[in-house]
Amino acid sequence: MRERHAVRLRRRAQEFEAFVAGAAGRLLHTATLLTAEPADPPGANERALRLLTAALARTYADWDRLHGEDPYNRTRQDLATRFARQAWRHRRPRGGQLDRLTPQERLVLVLRLYEGVPEEQTAALLGMPVERVRVVCIGAAARFRGTGTRPPRRDRTRPLGTAP
Repeated sequence: MRERHAVRLRRRAQEFEAFVAGAAGRLLHTATLLTAEPADPPGANERALRLLTAALARTYADWDRLHGEDPYNRTRQDLATRFARQAWRHRRPRGGQLDRLTPQERLVLVLRLYEGVPEEQTAALLGMPVERVRVVCIGAAARFRGTGTRPPRRDRTRPLGTAP
């Protein structure tokens, strides 16, 4: 009985290690874009590393309960949710590629354009109407390209996913 349990734990750890080996690089880049930290030099994106580590820890804890669910999708959802809850920590520019955008704009832009998450899924994940996701994405893309203007500062008492 103990041997079977040990074999199951070893196989679980190997499966998770294989998942992390294949997905960690992309997930770290996603987290780095969200936190608007520079990727170079290595270690400059410490907030992104902490965010990803927490999301991966949650995925590992739920590994046996995934039942065919995509672990990458689960980890990305947890990453986005954690970022949304901690968005107030990521307001100051840090020199990353998306540091000119607000946390909400970064979150929508990264999910929609970098990760390819459909509008409906992004809206459901963030608790926003689909139309709001579309508007934020278009505005963020324009601002990222340098053709848009910065919107007025958002009311800090309103949760990140709610419409103005």
